[in-house]
Amino acid sequence: MANDYVAIADFVADALDVARTRTSDLLLAAPTVARMPRIAPADGGTTHKYNKYTGSPVVGFRSENDGRENDHSEDTVVSVSLKIADFSFAADMAVADAWRDGGAEAYIAREGARHLSAMLAKLEKQVFYGTGTGGDAAGFSGFMNSAFLDALADDMVIDAGGTTAATASSVYAIRLGVDDVAMVTKDTIDIGETTIQRVAGSTGFYPAYWTPASVWVGLQMGGKYSIGRIANLTADSGKGLTDDLISELLGEFPVDSQPTILVMNRRSLKQLQQSRTATNSTGAPAPFPQEAFGVPIIVTDQLLSTEALET
Repeated sequence: MANDYVAIADFVADALDVARTRTSDLLLAAPTVARMPRIAPADGGTTHKYNKYTGSPVVGFRSENDGRENDHSEDTVVSVSLKIADFSFAADMAVADAWRDGGAEAYIAREGARHLSAMLAKLEKQVFYGTGTGGDAAGFSGFMNSAFLDALADDMVIDAGGTTAATASSVYAIRLGVDDVAMVTKDTIDIGETTIQRVAGSTGFYPAYWTPASVWVGLQMGGKYSIGRIANLTADSGKGLTDDLISELLGEFPVDSQPTILVMNRRSLKQLQQSRTATNSTGAPAPFPQEAFGVPIIVTDQLLSTEALET
């Protein structure tokens, strides 16, 4: 993809007869990532390893004057590879200096905030889709890379039964925590110092303000019971999100390891609201749900409604 630098035409919205609003046509919120705990990589570098308890010791009773065989617990080491999330940016000096609302310094601050917002949205989508369709192949592994979540036969996957291809969505029940689902970053997300550099254009060189911004980041997905998924939610009749499906999903979690949040997109939230309205004895529309069975609902635009049907 070619570089896409800000041009004078991009300042049209800053003309004197246009209001200085924060109006946006973009969906860049990252509410799931915002709630995730942040942990440092175990080795202090770009690889995070953690132990997952995968085998209980065999215990039991014994008779008088007789013993029993000794056993031990088992752990599996899980390795998470961190990837570079880069949101560096450059701006032609002449263009930035010409910005009427505070000059280059204010413009760079605005662009920095927007690049950070876009990067957080990118991270949130990567959490769900990982290196597969919907995610970035150069990024870190996400939920759809998990062997516990990528097939209907998996214990932690509930099938909503939708049948229209490429119109599906998913709802996730997630247990956040340093022992479960967490973002792994080598350093805090930071935007570096802006410098002036000589940048190559299509027909020559020009001076530009260059601001480096990147972070090593990965996702700790915990164990089998850290994440659950409702798959194949579509607009097909009777194949949308309901409390019954959520109840079935929550029932897959151990009693001492219940999820802390439910994550869905706006279509799934609407389906859940409409299912509650249909069963409301007063006939009044149900409010948009804030929780289900005591688990808070997080709504994100980074979950698609164009997923392939899970098999």
